[in-house]
Amino acid sequence: MATHVITGAGSGIGAALAERLAERGDDLWLWARDAGRAKELAARFPGAHTLVGELADPGRLSWALGHQELPDRIDSLLHVAGVVDLGGIGELTPAAWQHQLAVNLVAPAELTRLLLPQLRLSRGHVVFVNSGAGLHAHPQWGAYAASKHGLKALADSLRGEEQPHGVRVTTVYPGRTATPMQVKVHQQEGKEYDAARWMTPESVATTVLTALDLPRGTHLTDLTVRPTG
Repeated sequence: MATHVITGAGSGIGAALAERLAERGDDLWLWARDAGRAKELAARFPGAHTLVGELADPGRLSWALGHQELPDRIDSLLHVAGVVDLGGIGELTPAAWQHQLAVNLVAPAELTRLLLPQLRLSRGHVVFVNSGAGLHAHPQWGAYAASKHGLKALADSLRGEEQPHGVRVTTVYPGRTATPMQVKVHQQEGKEYDAARWMTPESVATTVLTALDLPRGTHLTDLTVRPTG
């Protein structure tokens, strides 16, 4: 039985991943932004543990983890949570930049730092669910793309640093996926949302599991997955 810490398990890709891993009988530690969300996750995934901390305030994550029980070992740390706010460079406020950078980049860096001892113990795996925006920046996507480009750099640096410890690092770059975030994106773009046009969260979860399930001694570093339509 493997032990996984997952952010963003409340919906979309993170929820699909948690469901698949729970079906396998793995040990889940699900990240929640507050006690109310933790209660919801515990009800949805019976037997799962919860960890509470506000990703939008990464400076307090060390304090938060210091007051909670943590797993003794972690086989995978799955960074799935993210936020998006579209807008032109001439329009986005510092608050919009700071929020996206905090949740999408600084919080994953800080959580990884705090949980590295357990990951090293198990020669575990860190997976960053990034975005196509982590490879190409388009108009109106500047702040989000900057956070995701930074997340790619974080993963690339971490991979080299942790190779001597046997920790694997994978980045997955999904295209548009039928999630609540995609609904919000369409609202911000002023476009009609049609879930059938986009990948399912389960498709991206399968991509992540492919990386996790590779035998020791092999390593998928970067995976791009796109809708076929």
